[in-house]
Formats: sequence, C-alpha cells, structure tokens
Amino acid sequence: MQIEPASPLPIFQQIADGIRAAVASGIYRPGDLIPSVRAQALALLVNPNTVQRAYEQLERDGLITSKKGVGMIVCQESPAAAKNGVDQTLRNAISQAILSARAAGISRAGIDRIYREAWNEAEKRGKP
Repeated sequence: MQIEPASPLPIFQQIADGIRAAVASGIYRPGDLIPSVRAQALALLVNPNTVQRAYEQLERDGLITSKKGVGMIVCQESPAAAKNGVDQTLRNAISQAILSARAAGISRAGIDRIYREAWNEAEKRGKP
C-alpha cells in the first residue's frame, strides 16, 4: 500500500481504502490479523493516530474487529463488504473525475479517450 500525499483523499481514507482493497482481493482473509496500528504507521511513515482513524472506520464498516490481546482481525463477512466498498470508492472517484473534466470543458468523447489511455497505461505497468 502506498500513500499519495498530493491526493485530495485524506491519508486515513487512503489507508482504509488500501486495506479494504486488500481484503477484497484476498490478501487479507477472514480471521487474518492486519498490521498493528504502530506497525502500519511505521511502514507507511504516518502518525499512528492517522492509522487508528482508518482502523476505526474499517471497524465501523464491519470489515475488521478488535480482539483483546490479539489485535485487529478481518471479519468473516468482510470480503463481500470490502468488494462493495471498493466498488463505491471507484464509482465516487470516477464521478469526481468526470465532474472535473466536464467543468474543464472536456467532452464525453475526450473523457472516454483519456480513460482508455489511462487503462492501457495501467496494463503496461501490470496493474489492469
């Protein structure tokens, strides 16, 4: 997971989205421990309070749960919930990009062209 400091998304949201994507893709499975707040903060070079905020959001969303003396564990129903969350995050990002493009006067054909170029670029990097 990488944090993009220039992103308009708050860092805690980037962390939550990264873990949600990891659950949706099977990197973290139900019953798995996710990194501790301190370990995640060190790995991402962010404040532990930022990671704690992301974890609290994921816990409210029902993706992870705290197990006393053990840590944060991925919930049984998390994969389906995470997939829905990833879909919604993507939908929101695309909607925001479309609104920005339209405000800049870019036509639908132009937006489609830019999307296809971005998709092709991602495939070349191995991230379709």
